[in-house]
Amino acid sequence: MSPVEVSLGNLCSSGSLPTGEGGGRGRLFLVALSGGADSVCLLMAMKRLGYTIEAIHCNFHLRGAESDRDEEFCKHLCEREQIPFHTVHFDTKTYAELHKVSIEMAARELRYNYFEQLRQSIDAEAVLVAHHRNDAVETLLMNLIRGTGIHGLQGIKPRNGNILRPLLCVSRKEIVEWLQEIGQDYVTDSTNLEDDVTRNKLRLNIIPLLEEINPAASENIAKTALRMLEAGKVFDASMNSLIEEITHGSTDDWISIDKEKLQSAPSKEYALHAILSPYHFSPAQIEEIALSDYSQSGKSWESSTHQLVVDRNALLLRKKDENEPRPFRIPETGTYVISETKDKTERISIKSVVVDDVFKISRERDTVTLDADKVRFPLTVRRVETGDRFIPFGMKGSKLVSDYLTDRKKNAFEKQSQLVMLDADDHVLWLVGERPDARCCITSDTIKALVVRYY
Repeated sequence: MSPVEVSLGNLCSSGSLPTGEGGGRGRLFLVALSGGADSVCLLMAMKRLGYTIEAIHCNFHLRGAESDRDEEFCKHLCEREQIPFHTVHFDTKTYAELHKVSIEMAARELRYNYFEQLRQSIDAEAVLVAHHRNDAVETLLMNLIRGTGIHGLQGIKPRNGNILRPLLCVSRKEIVEWLQEIGQDYVTDSTNLEDDVTRNKLRLNIIPLLEEINPAASENIAKTALRMLEAGKVFDASMNSLIEEITHGSTDDWISIDKEKLQSAPSKEYALHAILSPYHFSPAQIEEIALSDYSQSGKSWESSTHQLVVDRNALLLRKKDENEPRPFRIPETGTYVISETKDKTERISIKSVVVDDVFKISRERDTVTLDADKVRFPLTVRRVETGDRFIPFGMKGSKLVSDYLTDRKKNAFEKQSQLVMLDADDHVLWLVGERPDARCCITSDTIKALVVRYY
């Protein structure tokens, strides 16, 4: 039996490619078919092993007539082998321009998005792609050149969600030899023969040089990748346990990282990488964060989607507010919509009332009652700013709003989100939801009041 069939057979016995009843006829697999040796080998081997398969071909229209030649080859091959054939056409260059990504990345996104759509529509078990051992070696070396961690040294994983790679234990040489043995032809992508991109330079120049030094270089590198894959499982389990220990209240919108426990972690940088990289912080940012001593409360870093802030005893991570409220001016009494999103509408109502025998001051946190004669319109509602100061009701002397919030045990994000209401002279009238300024509160001499509610 050929190395190709042995590799696929091992995957069957391990359960990675479950055969089901009737030698695989109970399961449907999609085979990504480009027309090259690797994908043709995968298609033919899967059929010979008795799997129920359908082929899928992507025409990216990047190589002119050669792209159309590949499509025709795949179509005729599937007709001959009586394998259902799906094909899709992409305007890859336009997609790359619109999404500001490389041609390679555009093709990847288009390909895998379509694979998953088709898999779901025909209820296939998984999509099989023909990456082999040489591809895994090239990927590991590319990651190494760019700079990588333990996961980048694992090369290409045998399974990623609904994508399976059954040929990772097989070399390109073994694939070609098996196709020659069964008399099966294939097409060659001419761009694979040009050393104008990193992967091709590795394939055509660097790996042959390594194999001059040691003929088993590719095989040994592939074995190292497999060892790193197993080591990664141990690493991930340990890191998950550590993250659980040092983070609190973890959600996609809010994470608190205990500073003391982070500092005592075996690897502070790796712990931060595991926590922050899913939130689009770059390796350079994570390195900078790891080198910080976290003594400067309020210091922050931002990714495209999240913000990390140094607080008293923790690093606080949250999703950035895409609808951050702008200062809102209130010209007179009435009800106003301060901010509105699909999930929430925030309003403020201001009404003037006479202070008589039945008048009562509200004790609700969302409401404040002020002496109307001590308030000058227009009013402004905005986020708290550095230097904002007021005289908290019930206290003597003025206080920075930031210090007041610190005394109230508010964390950095709560401080940033705090709203204040100011009068026409920019005097703070109300720390919304917290406390009014003592200078504008109701007294025994008050004749008319303003009842302000934020809800």
